[in-house]
Amino acid sequence: MNVILFGGTGMIGRGVLRECLRDDAVTGVLAVGRTPLGVSHPKLRESVQPDPTDLSALAAELPGYDACFFCLGVSSVGMKEEAYRRVTHDLTLAAARPLAAANPRLTFVYVSGEGTDSTEQGRSMWARVKGKTENDLLELPFQAYMFRPGIVQPVRGVPSKTRLYRTLYAVTGPLITLLRLIAPNLVTTTEDLGRAMIAVATPGTEHPGRILRPQDINRLGAATTRHN
Repeated sequence: MNVILFGGTGMIGRGVLRECLRDDAVTGVLAVGRTPLGVSHPKLRESVQPDPTDLSALAAELPGYDACFFCLGVSSVGMKEEAYRRVTHDLTLAAARPLAAANPRLTFVYVSGEGTDSTEQGRSMWARVKGKTENDLLELPFQAYMFRPGIVQPVRGVPSKTRLYRTLYAVTGPLITLLRLIAPNLVTTTEDLGRAMIAVATPGTEHPGRILRPQDINRLGAATTRHN
């Protein structure tokens, strides 16, 4: 499959990129973003541009892609709802709509969050916005899947983009590993996220529905054959 990846410089996106480059089922990856990844691989091509949602320059080739893994996201801490909506809902739909129009057979995977509010009516601002984003994506004419990963543990050398988070992961890493053992439905890894995304984009793979939680992601990740 040919994959378009958004958010490849972030922790989750970097983990997804790693799995795509390792998997023989993925023949090519187009990474779209504002900054270069600093990664070289025969499968990888980059489109570095100020507005990653402007796909006009790529319009002619969009029908040739089989999947889009959308890993862009920001923390809602300190943000007003209007600003958070712009960079979460509006940005995501700006990329998704032309992809759906160009190829209704495309699989679109969106990294959401555990606790997302599908009713769009709850008290939590970020959960309402994520819920609206999910709902609008599910109405588009492609195969959309919402990944709600909960706690994500970076593995296989995948770093967090933020220095503070890198420090926190270094300190809490053993605790997260223990939590994965005693409460596996709360935690997933960057590796399982990437492998699960490839799985839902692979024809014939069985999965529980359009909204996948940590236990679903972990099951798909574990069931997907690793290719070095």
